[in-house]
Amino acid sequence: MTETNHVLYRTRPTVRLAAGALTALALLPGCAADPPPRPEGAPSPLYGGGDTNGLIASRMYLDGEKQTSAVFTVAPDGSGLHQITRPDPNTLDDHPDWSPDGTAVAFDRTVGSGTARIWTVPPDGSAARQLPAVCQEGDPSCQVEEESAPAYSPDGSRIAFGRGWGAVDTSADQIQYSDIYVMDATGANPRRLTTLTQDQPYAGDVDDPAWSPDGSRLVFSFRTGDSGRPADSRALFIVNSDGSGLRQLTPWDLRAGDRANWSPDGSRIVFTTYPPGPDATPGGGIYTINPDGSATTTLLSGSPDVFYGVPSYAPDGTAIAFAKATLPGQADIFTMHPDGTAVTPVTRTADTWESRPNWGTAAP
Repeated sequence: MTETNHVLYRTRPTVRLAAGALTALALLPGCAADPPPRPEGAPSPLYGGGDTNGLIASRMYLDGEKQTSAVFTVAPDGSGLHQITRPDPNTLDDHPDWSPDGTAVAFDRTVGSGTARIWTVPPDGSAARQLPAVCQEGDPSCQVEEESAPAYSPDGSRIAFGRGWGAVDTSADQIQYSDIYVMDATGANPRRLTTLTQDQPYAGDVDDPAWSPDGSRLVFSFRTGDSGRPADSRALFIVNSDGSGLRQLTPWDLRAGDRANWSPDGSRIVFTTYPPGPDATPGGGIYTINPDGSATTTLLSGSPDVFYGVPSYAPDGTAIAFAKATLPGQADIFTMHPDGTAVTPVTRTADTWESRPNWGTAAP
């Protein structure tokens, strides 16, 4: 099962179904169940956060039909679940990413059947604002344009994101161009970083960037569509922050995708894999890999009834947050040691789907 966000003309299938009532539980701040028990002997940095680890931001659907989602924050011990974005019905807030100083969360918002735009919000939920779009209204070069999966640079001065634009092949539900862009944290000065689809229009979706801790490189995902080479597959790539040095990190047959995440020391990248077939197919796993493509290591292996979602290292490197669902149940946020042991629930919201965690630093 792939993490999906409803964006027009992407190879990811839509998750929208019939309209449903918003879940009252999910709309209320502080609505978490009692914190789950912790394993005996679990080291305190995994659950207490220490001086470095802050809150975990994640995406939560507010209804069973996945029509509406908001960004929530929660402490690593499961306490203080708090809604920080207030989307209207039929609006999806997704892909949260903390600023390095812990004072803001960037996310993308998709309203109705429209396209994604990038927003930022303070962790108290006040003063959410939309950043300027690359294509302004009336620009004839952009028949359709969307911006998604924002990621702050380590110094907080820039935001990388996935951008799709151009004409649309409606038969394949695929936009013409898709690549990684970088802009100032204010939304100014956008520039194209990759050109994977420049000579391969309609090849697929280039998205989900994540910066290395020193800001010199980014890892991102490329999911090919029907006309991609190879077709209907996915892999992770790495590129230097100036656009040079593009190289493939994972083989296509591993099917790594969605947002990967660097360890705080830059020595490892953690990522999720997705099996072939419909997006509802479980069986992927969570792995780590060296940035040079060596030493792929399995942390959690796939099984026929388990979904694993996007992972995120704790700022101090002592733990990894991730999403997990034992199907047909809902996904919750979990943590584990960096070697895949001591898997422990953070949230236990049985009626809602939570995923795409991003672990922030402690507030200043």
